[in-house]
Parts: sequence; C-alpha cells; structure tokens
Amino acid sequence: MGGLTKRSVLLTGHATSVALEPEFWVVLDRIAEARGLSKAGLLQAVDAERGRRPLASACRLLALEWSAARRD
Repeated sequence: MGGLTKRSVLLTGHATSVALEPEFWVVLDRIAEARGLSKAGLLQAVDAERGRRPLASACRLLALEWSAARRD
C-alpha cells in the first residue's frame, strides 16, 4: 500500500485538494466512469452530499459502499 496521493479540484469556486490512498482513487475513478462523470465532477457530487463530514472521509466511505455493493 502506498502513501497518500493528492488531487486538486475546484469546489464551489474554491480550489482545494483531497489526499487519499491510491487504492481509493482507483475505486473513485471507476465510480466516476460508471456515473458518466469526470473525476472533478464526482468530487463535486461528493462535496454536495457530504454534510459536515470531511471530504476525504466522504470519498473513502463512497468507495467502500460502492465496492461492497459490487461484492453482494
């Protein structure tokens, strides 16, 4: 398992970055592709739905939920 990988994105007019393990980025890239979104578009969607949860945590949870749904 590698270290964290950062990706930058513009969210609600503000530049920010998200640092996640590469394994999570692989899953998030698959989710974006399945939803017909760009990587930035997926992060914008996660941001809009995360409430007060940190963005990185919301991304990890989405990846885990998506992966679990594919195993069932």
